[in-house]
Amino acid sequence: MTISPFGARRRGVRLLRNGVAAGLALGLLASVQYLAASTGRAELPRLLSQTGLYAAGAGTTAIDPQNRPFSPQYPLWSDGAGKSRWVRLPAGATIDVLDVDRWDFPVGTRFWKEFTFGGRKVETRFLRKDGPASWSFASYVWNEEQTDAELAPEGGVMNVAEVAPGRRHTIPSVEDCRACHDSARTEILGFTALQLSTDRDPNAPHAEPLTPGMVTLKTLVEERLITPARPELLDAPPRVAAPDPRTRAVLGYLSTNCGACHNAESSLASLGLLLKARLEPSHAPHHDPVKKLFKPTAKWQIPEAPDGASAFVTPGAPDLSALLVRMRSRRPSTQMPPLGTVLHDREAIDLVTAWIEDLGRR
Repeated sequence: MTISPFGARRRGVRLLRNGVAAGLALGLLASVQYLAASTGRAELPRLLSQTGLYAAGAGTTAIDPQNRPFSPQYPLWSDGAGKSRWVRLPAGATIDVLDVDRWDFPVGTRFWKEFTFGGRKVETRFLRKDGPASWSFASYVWNEEQTDAELAPEGGVMNVAEVAPGRRHTIPSVEDCRACHDSARTEILGFTALQLSTDRDPNAPHAEPLTPGMVTLKTLVEERLITPARPELLDAPPRVAAPDPRTRAVLGYLSTNCGACHNAESSLASLGLLLKARLEPSHAPHHDPVKKLFKPTAKWQIPEAPDGASAFVTPGAPDLSALLVRMRSRRPSTQMPPLGTVLHDREAIDLVTAWIEDLGRR
């Protein structure tokens, strides 16, 4: 019997789900191998150990020192996953930062992001720039022995690890990856002037400490890894424009977790909810990013709220603030962000709730 690649993938996914549900680790790995082979992505290495992340001859025990660790000041919420991140620029290459909000990476740039749950490696995502406007997206599934990770299928892998009772982590499809990274052009959400700024927000939700050797904006400037030089990025390190520390933390969180879709260049721009922090415009006189959130919204009507009472943010009224209502939801049809999470981000919800309540007292 002949099975089409699409049909084979669907069949493989069904087998994979059954294998996970039964806790059959060998079945999981075999299904991932089958599915990866069916995608025809021969240009991507089959194993994570073959992507250049690890030192030659070290298996997966030592990171190649050419791969530099970094930590964004506003991490993306991923159901409490522990994360490690690395970047590798081609030898002698630099990042074009003529537009401080739209970095252009040299061809050959590679990024990795490792996810751990309960101390176990579950997934490592891999991005590689293949051409002037071309990136490869891939995810690798770690085996039970934690010795290596296998290339996942383009359609993703369901339910690979439990993150809470009855809740499991799903490895995203390539399409889902592009949904977040390809709003108008491919962007690296955690590797920007704001994310790498040395003026780090001490109140950022889920903030991760910088450790020795991590790349920062200071590193890039001093090592002349960006062009043009832009010394002003050190003289006045980028930060979210905000009137107080709590607002700064809220806007920074929303920029990372929502701004990839809700920005002026995306297909959602007409919604009017522009959450991506932009550094140069935000330094303009009389800039007030908060008031723009007070506008009414008919598209995000809050259930049971009177007509016309729903706004993105209603000062003093968290339950009438559509943005927060979406953050609290984990129904696929209404939750925000719509991808990559199955658990509430309690820390962020508490922060935004307190911020909205405080807005009503001003």
